[in-house]
Amino acid sequence: MKTRKIPMRMCVGCREMKEKKSLLRIVKNAEGTVSFDRVGKAPGRGAYICRSRECLDKAVRQRQLERALETRIDEALYARLAEEIHAD
Repeated sequence: MKTRKIPMRMCVGCREMKEKKSLLRIVKNAEGTVSFDRVGKAPGRGAYICRSRECLDKAVRQRQLERALETRIDEALYARLAEEIHAD
């Protein structure tokens, strides 16, 4: 019986490799629109962040999401991520 390889991604906040399923994905599509990707399969450039307030705060403070996606990120998206983290 084969075991499936677990996809790993790096959190932009703490820079640790974690399971893709345990992270939140933010995606920039071809038009340059940045959005929260709940399913994790939206087309475009993705960046991942842990479900912790500390990682989000660090990523915002150091502009890690903006650097990873190569674009400005709206405050509303940061608020949405904070809500998502708080809901968990």
